[in-house]
Amino acid sequence: MPRAQPRYRGLMSLAASDPSFDTRVFRFAARMGRLKASAIREILKVTDMPDVISFAGGLPAPELFPIQQFARACQEVLANDGQAALQYSVTEGYPPLRRWVSEYLARVNEIQCTPDQVLIISGSQQGLDLIGKTLLDPGDSVIIENPAYLGAIQAFDAYEAQYINVATDDEGMIPADLLRVLQEAKPKPKLLYIVPNFHNPTGVTLSLRRRKEIVAMAAEFGIPIFEDDPYGRLRYAGEHLPSLMALAQSRNCIYMSTVSKTIAPGMRVAWLVIPDRELFERVVPAKQAADLHTSSFTQRAVYTYAKDQAVFEGHIAEMLPVYARRRDLMIESLERYMPEGSSWTHPEGGLFLWARMPESVDTEELLSLASRSKVAFVPGYPFWVNRVVRNTMRLNFSNASDDMIVEGIRRLGDAVKAYLAGER
Repeated sequence: MPRAQPRYRGLMSLAASDPSFDTRVFRFAARMGRLKASAIREILKVTDMPDVISFAGGLPAPELFPIQQFARACQEVLANDGQAALQYSVTEGYPPLRRWVSEYLARVNEIQCTPDQVLIISGSQQGLDLIGKTLLDPGDSVIIENPAYLGAIQAFDAYEAQYINVATDDEGMIPADLLRVLQEAKPKPKLLYIVPNFHNPTGVTLSLRRRKEIVAMAAEFGIPIFEDDPYGRLRYAGEHLPSLMALAQSRNCIYMSTVSKTIAPGMRVAWLVIPDRELFERVVPAKQAADLHTSSFTQRAVYTYAKDQAVFEGHIAEMLPVYARRRDLMIESLERYMPEGSSWTHPEGGLFLWARMPESVDTEELLSLASRSKVAFVPGYPFWVNRVVRNTMRLNFSNASDDMIVEGIRRLGDAVKAYLAGER
């Protein structure tokens, strides 16, 4: 009696009979080919050790976190509203927090919005993802600064965006170059993404004159502006400037900010302001698909802490002189220890400054050399869009003590000098 043939054939048998058969069990979406691990996160894995002086992360100073006040806020939430705080909630966000955001933005940023135009999100990175998911099809173009925020590039890459870069200088995005881009771009770009205050990575602030020009150009060409403003409250010098959304009177704008730099990043509480109702109603189900809603507990804790204006504003007032001193100390140390041919920005606020080494320095190679001296930074090459620039770096001044800043920049200066002398 002939043997019964097996009902199923294994992968290797199928591959042997059909050379074109794909033996992989997990077959990835094409878009994953564009997604790369964040260069910053990968550097932090290696350099974020107790004996390394790191200027690599974009980290607020943990010793300045309002731990005691926030602990009291958490206790109050659990005591007074514990069941709701630990339960599922609505996607749009905790209503009192949405109301606080609208009042806060009117007070500090001249933005007029209603609570129902505010969407509470799980950190600014989710906001980038949601806007990309809602607006971008594969191949769509996003106008972006150059260099640009790496987190935005990573988020928009997931939706297979193309980038049209606009040049920047010490006043931010250059309107003349933006006009050229708007006139030449075919088809019309979907979005203009911009970080106007204390830009990441450069620390530069977009001037008031340029803000007005950019708002006018975007309106003329029908391009929505996505204004990302995580650092706006961290101003140490100069005058406050109105947001692009305020200048545009909210027309064709999206605004995003967060408590990550004013309270603590671990809360993962941020917000999108979306005055366009149709867009808002499309972003909400996109968030539902991602996480249903931002943590009910942390939303209530942030609200309970921040609603006391004296406590919240007092905490910001305590942070500013510390960060200002650290910025000044880093600039003074760079002037003392860096070789001729180096330059850097002089930010009026935020967490970063941007340094340019002599043309012959490749900062990716320099990082390997500097790591031997236990000092770290972020090479600038991942921030550049459609360009290869190898001699820049981002330095974070907020998350190091005064002594660490001086010693770390001394070590970095020695590493640059050794590199220029031929040591690799």
